Amino acid sequence: MNTITRTAWITGAGSGIGRALALRLAADGWCVAASARTAAALHELAAEAAALPGDIVPFPLDVRDEAAVRAAVAEMAERFGAIGRVVLNAGTHIPMGLADFASGPARTLMEVNYMGVVNGLAAVLPRLRQQGWGQVAVVSSVAGYGGLPTAAAYGPTKAALINLCESLRPDCARAGIDLRLICPGFVDTPLTRRNDFPMPALVGVEDAAAAIARGLDGRRFETAFPWGFTRFLKLLRLLPYRFYFALTGRLVRS
Repeated sequence: MNTITRTAWITGAGSGIGRALALRLAADGWCVAASARTAAALHELAAEAAALPGDIVPFPLDVRDEAAVRAAVAEMAERFGAIGRVVLNAGTHIPMGLADFASGPARTLMEVNYMGVVNGLAAVLPRLRQQGWGQVAVVSSVAGYGGLPTAAAYGPTKAALINLCESLRPDCARAGIDLRLICPGFVDTPLTRRNDFPMPALVGVEDAAAAIARGLDGRRFETAFPWGFTRFLKLLRLLPYRFYFALTGRLVRS
C-alpha cells in the first residue's frame, strides 16, 4: 500500500477494541485518525504510539453529532488527502431486560450504536465513491445474530448494523468500496465488564484487535470471532423457536 491507503480512521478509539486496534495499525505503520468523545484519552493514546512506526492523530468527536462527523471527515481529507480504511467502532452497552425495560436506554443505544455508524457512513461513503476505492468496516456484535437475555436494548442496534451492511454491500462493491462487517463475541473491555453473568469464550482486547486486523487484510465480508462461539450462535439462530428459547431461557434462570 502507498502512504495514502495506509491512512485509517477509527471511531470509539478511546478505549476497548478501538484503542487496541489503533495501536495495532500504528504498529504496522498506519497513520490513524483516532476519534472518541474524550480528548484526554485520545492524547494519551497518541503519546503511547509515539515510538511506533505509524502515527495516531486525535480527532475528538461525538458520533451522534452528524454535522461534527462531517466536519471531522472533511478535516481528515484536507490533512491526509484520502482515507484508505475506516473502522466505525464507536458504541456503548446498557444491559436491559424485563425488570428494567425502558425507552431511554433503547433510544440512547440506537443513537450511539446505530445512528453513530450511519453518520460515519454518510460522511465517508460519498468521498470513497468519488475516489473509487477504500475500505469501510462496521463493528457490530454476535449479539446481533439473535435475541439474547439482557440485550433488549443492545442487541437490536447490532442486528440493525448487520442488516445495514448486508444491504449496502452490493452497491459498495460496484463502486469499488470494500464494505466489511465485524462481529466480535465477548471481548474483555470496560463495556463487557458491566455484564453480571459468565461470558463464554472471553477474548482479550489485543487478541480481538489482531483478529480484526487479519480479517480486514483478508477477503471475507464478515470477520467473526472467536470461531467456535460465533459458529455456535449462528447455528442456534437456525433452530426452531421452541428449542431456541429453551436454550436462551437457561441464561435467565442462571
